[in-house]
Amino acid sequence: MFVIELTYKVPLAEIDAAMKPHMAFLRKHYKSGAFLVSGRKIPRDGGIILAVGESREQIEAIMRDDPFCARGLADVRVIEFRVSQRAADIQARIETH
Repeated sequence: MFVIELTYKVPLAEIDAAMKPHMAFLRKHYKSGAFLVSGRKIPRDGGIILAVGESREQIEAIMRDDPFCARGLADVRVIEFRVSQRAADIQARIETH
């Protein structure tokens, strides 16, 4: 499993101008099964994606296609971790926050 952290390098106006293709990129990878959850960081200086994949290299390759990264608008950091525990009611917790 992977935590992907995006950190914006440009003003939010430039991020917002590229948001539509970024959202299409996210939808593509939700559909493929790679992305589990995602959202903006608070304060809004980037975003987080929780993903699954075969390898760090696979996830890094996916992220090179993110319009934010491909256009030089954001830096990306991929953190790999092994899931060892989870909340039994994870879906309910996600929905209430």
